[in-house]
Amino acid sequence: LINQARLHELFLEVMKNSPSRLEPDYGWEVQGLTVDTTTDDHPVTVTLKDASGLYWGATRTVRANYVVGCDGAHSAVRKAIGGELKGDAAHQAWGVMDILANTDFPDVRQKCLISSANEGNLLILPREGGYLFRVYVEMDKLRPDEKAAQRKLTQHDMIAAAQRIMQPYTLDVKEVVWWSIYDIGHAISDKFDDAPEGSGRHPRVFTAGDACHTHNPKAGQGMNVSMQDTFNLGWKLVHVLQGRADASLLRSYAKERLTEAKRLVETDHKWARIMSAPTTQAEREGLEEPRIIRNFKQNLEFTGGLAVHYEPSALTGPATWQALATGQTIGKRFHSAPVVRVSDAMQMQLGHVAEADARWRLYAFAGQGDSAQAGSPMRQLADWLETSADSPVVRHTRKGEDIDAVIDVRAVFQQTFDQLAYDQMPSLLKPRTGQLGLQDFEKVFCVDHKGLGDIYALRGINRDKGCLVVVRPDQYVAHVLPLDARQELAEFFAGVLLPA
Repeated sequence: LINQARLHELFLEVMKNSPSRLEPDYGWEVQGLTVDTTTDDHPVTVTLKDASGLYWGATRTVRANYVVGCDGAHSAVRKAIGGELKGDAAHQAWGVMDILANTDFPDVRQKCLISSANEGNLLILPREGGYLFRVYVEMDKLRPDEKAAQRKLTQHDMIAAAQRIMQPYTLDVKEVVWWSIYDIGHAISDKFDDAPEGSGRHPRVFTAGDACHTHNPKAGQGMNVSMQDTFNLGWKLVHVLQGRADASLLRSYAKERLTEAKRLVETDHKWARIMSAPTTQAEREGLEEPRIIRNFKQNLEFTGGLAVHYEPSALTGPATWQALATGQTIGKRFHSAPVVRVSDAMQMQLGHVAEADARWRLYAFAGQGDSAQAGSPMRQLADWLETSADSPVVRHTRKGEDIDAVIDVRAVFQQTFDQLAYDQMPSLLKPRTGQLGLQDFEKVFCVDHKGLGDIYALRGINRDKGCLVVVRPDQYVAHVLPLDARQELAEFFAGVLLPA
């Protein structure tokens, strides 16, 4: 488990060290937001008010081309565009606290669900450092018209409830680092952006995270799904702002993420009720596997953030050639596997070569006996991608840009690295890039012959024919194609990107 605060610090560090030297302005709250639909010149106006008191409650106005509201369940941005959270509640109060404590419970450094016969449930999640651990504690049942805040429960009520649930084991809390009381609710906003339904207008204002969907925090999906929202939206905004794609691309954000928000809430709805339900006699006597364990196993893909599956669209191709790579499901996250980099024989994960840089990836898997020799399918593909006017690489890369500025091509071969002649690889796979025009040595890979696994076997890649796996900037598989599917590849990118 990674502390959210640590991730926050990492993001802040990356922002501060970026070319823009970006830093957040704290202590300002949204007072109002309007969109001028008659202009494309910074049409969004946001009024901010000093919430810190440092500026005596002053207000200021900011104009923007686009606004993304990541301002939580009580989002002012969502309300400004007319969005409303709609859903239901479990009418159950829960508490969560990060604590330093002593206990004679033997498994406190393991993830545990403790279910007592009469006092409710408790979930333990060990945290970093060897001492800290998080405890989710089932508290009071709520009336249908009641919120947890109305009970005025405190950290002492939570500690007392945890101690009752853990009996006969003891819990001696030395320090509460952080705590919160909440009631479980599952809701989805009826608007993820400001574009009216059925209108031809493209969105200018978006919501993400808790601003557009709320759910039970115990599944560990709050921050994870929020980052998936903004990763999905981020690369699309980059494409539009850089003039690489039409603004209509932004309409896909609400369509894709609303579907996944519904899936999240439906799955989490079941999970929350399972967590709160009392154990059965058979479970307590060990006659049947506890339902919490059964459901955890069934939902591993969901918990790991890998259950997202985007439907066919302009950004996600049909499954016509899915059989060429059965382990790289179109519409799902690119599934990494071990490879060896040919230039230096280094073992690595293929998925780790992709950075969050708004570039598309083409992973070309060579067929049997193909070492990119003259006339081979891999050589023909590389030469076409680099030189043909019909190539998406040529068509969508601007003059003066690196050849991999928009579409980054990588190749994987079935031979071991010592059987491949790196110096004979196509020039597309050895581009000279950057201000100094230095050669990139990191685009050619082969199967891992050192024992970690064969990517062709692990991901169901057709050994005879090979294939081309197209991966979106947010690292979801957009298409699987034969190596010679030139027209299909060009048409796919033409449906997303504008000509350079």
